[in-house]
Amino acid sequence: MKFSGVSAFPITPMNEKGVDQPGFERLIRRLVDAGVDSIGVEGSTGNYPYLTFHERLEIARVAVSCAQETPVIASIGAFRTRDVLTLAEHLQTIGISALLLPIVSYHGLREEEVFSLFRSVSQNVSVPVIIYDSPVISRFAFSDMLYARICALSHIGSIKVPSGWPNRKEAAQRIARLAQTLPSTTAIGASGDDTLSEGIRAGAKIWYSEWGGLFPQKAKGLMQAALTGDDAQLSRLSEQFRSFWDISCRYGGSIRPISAAASILGLTDRDNLPLPLHGVSDEDRALLEQAITRHSMN
Repeated sequence: MKFSGVSAFPITPMNEKGVDQPGFERLIRRLVDAGVDSIGVEGSTGNYPYLTFHERLEIARVAVSCAQETPVIASIGAFRTRDVLTLAEHLQTIGISALLLPIVSYHGLREEEVFSLFRSVSQNVSVPVIIYDSPVISRFAFSDMLYARICALSHIGSIKVPSGWPNRKEAAQRIARLAQTLPSTTAIGASGDDTLSEGIRAGAKIWYSEWGGLFPQKAKGLMQAALTGDDAQLSRLSEQFRSFWDISCRYGGSIRPISAAASILGLTDRDNLPLPLHGVSDEDRALLEQAITRHSMN
């Protein structure tokens, strides 16, 4: 697949009764109709740690079927290398176009252990692998040297860089540095929604967007404005997203507000998060409803 444009990451709506497949299909079709460049399922926004092995395979199968010609990316994150490889093997037979590999650990991993994980995966896949760098969740920070070592392996197609970590300035500087030093076969991707413009200007080629998984048309417009340097449009669209980004910050991540917004739009049931996760407060739900109406986000 080509790593460029908007890669939209929808939620996996579910509760204690199971996965809401009709709701998930509506989310995927919404992205296809908007013409996103790729769809990422079962990432952090897709709640992959809460899914069983069989649920992960079934959700990926549904996504590929609904996505039609749109490439689908799926996470293979798991604690043990054997489970990562088993997921990779099965997902490839389903028709997944690329595999997203996050660092999952209870005991913090060392750099050589992370490298060995990517080496094992690279030797056993035939589709591109995306390095999922999420230091806050994984408690592991990739060094530039480790990036270089991993990107020298086969099948490493992209890096999902946290474009706001540890802060906006340092993140942009790092993306610019990586764009100059990493092989051209590895596309750099920005993953911070509110830091998209800095990431693109620094050299990122693809936007791995969580809010784009719910508001794909607006996300495409924001990405186009960033690519063309249309500051006026970038400012206008960023302001429309501002309420959603601010609420995400209050919750330490976007999964709760995105899940609430999906139900407000009527795409999923209101009860769409796995326990012990709870939804947003009534006050924040009202703010989301107001922002959706005010900015025509539906």
